[in-house]
Amino acid sequence: MRRLASLLEWLNRWFSTLWVRLGIVLLPVALGGMVAFYVQIVIRPLPILAFRIDIGTAVLLAGLFLTLLLGAYFFGDESRSWFARDEIVAMRHELEESRRQFIRRLDHELKNPLTGLQAALVNMAEAPDEADRARAAENARQALERLRRLLADLRKLAELDEQSLERLPVDIPALLEEVTDAVRSLPSAQGRAIHLLISRVPWPFPPVRGDRDLLSLAFYNLIENALKFTTSQDTVEIRALEDGKVILVEVADSGPGIPPTDLPKIFEELYRGVNARRVEGSGLGLALTRRIVRLHGGTLEVRSRQDEPRGTVFTVRLPVAR
Repeated sequence: MRRLASLLEWLNRWFSTLWVRLGIVLLPVALGGMVAFYVQIVIRPLPILAFRIDIGTAVLLAGLFLTLLLGAYFFGDESRSWFARDEIVAMRHELEESRRQFIRRLDHELKNPLTGLQAALVNMAEAPDEADRARAAENARQALERLRRLLADLRKLAELDEQSLERLPVDIPALLEEVTDAVRSLPSAQGRAIHLLISRVPWPFPPVRGDRDLLSLAFYNLIENALKFTTSQDTVEIRALEDGKVILVEVADSGPGIPPTDLPKIFEELYRGVNARRVEGSGLGLALTRRIVRLHGGTLEVRSRQDEPRGTVFTVRLPVAR
């Protein structure tokens, strides 16, 4: 048995070498060529025996076919691995570029509040009167708050990749009502037109299976985002529909819209578009929202226009519970 195992191991190594496999692959076409040569040259068929030419050609074609089959068998894995290697290299380059871009954005987002905090501390130390010191203290507090929000959102993004999601039935209409009420209580929402539209006829919404707290955070981010980038004269609507397979939630506003150049990038982490640079935020809200929706098997899309009628619509699609 030991000798047999050694022999099998030697045969396996022998067959795995490139030249042996190449010889096996080319053997059928070589034999087919030799038969075709023998029929054509050696036998030299007369016209009455013209069928021998077809035999030689048929053997050659059969050998070529077997060569192709053996080539696919022996070298199929290698060719697939070559293509996969190229894809892996391309993915590595893309991930490396994304990482560098994320670090550059993070450096920018951290630099602004840190610079503001440093300036506020200097002003507090050098301010001649109490009013200037109070103003500098308020600036320092705002810079610290911005840093706190940024670090909190970064922690939430990191935890999403580590924590396991709850898979409990979630009533989306009830969840939207709670989130909308919470947003309406914000100081920035006072006097704003925020409408919740839910179709309840002819039957209630089917539940979505997932983590209620995370879904609440996702919708809260979308509604708060709509308020931040619109004015008091604009309207925000939250609309919910279902078709038995998917629950569709839209957060729409009549604001200035998103520039076309920013649309493909707004879900990237720490990306700050043209409209966002003058608005307080961490640049992580939409990235966090999309990650939550995807973890629930859903999709998040956006469409926007800046010409009249202008506005933006974020669309969330979540599969209903089976």
